[in-house]
Amino acid sequence: MNIRIDNGYDIHRLVVDRPLILGGVEIPYELGLLGHSDADVLTHAIMDAMLGALSLGDIGHYFPPNDSQWAGVDSLILLSHVDQLVRERGWRISNIDSVVIAEQPKLKPHIQTMRARLASILELELDTVSIKATTDTVGELNNSPKSVRIAEA
Repeated sequence: MNIRIDNGYDIHRLVVDRPLILGGVEIPYELGLLGHSDADVLTHAIMDAMLGALSLGDIGHYFPPNDSQWAGVDSLILLSHVDQLVRERGWRISNIDSVVIAEQPKLKPHIQTMRARLASILELELDTVSIKATTDTVGELNNSPKSVRIAEA
């Protein structure tokens, strides 16, 4: 049995007048993530991990930020495209383990819904998709309008 594992990482700045979308779920908050698409950094990190595991580059190669067709696009649509690339090469995602690092908002109330959305798109059982949330205990993000997402698939 062949297994490939990779890490994905993404970071976007929190700004006003944008929705905060994580794992395909809109989180009620006064700030949202700045980006060309919906800026769903959790989903972006997962896609980068999927592509990296197969040495297929990163999401910027497939969905360049200067291409207007991807402006504001739902990142779950992009995830579906990446999953198709993986499947076309004879591979399948077996599980996802991800960590979200953010000071605010608290994500615990939304994690089950995020897991369900990601599992649905990737045709995975819910118990194979893990999302953990933590704050920045080192102080790197403290008092900074940033949000970090790290994922492994």
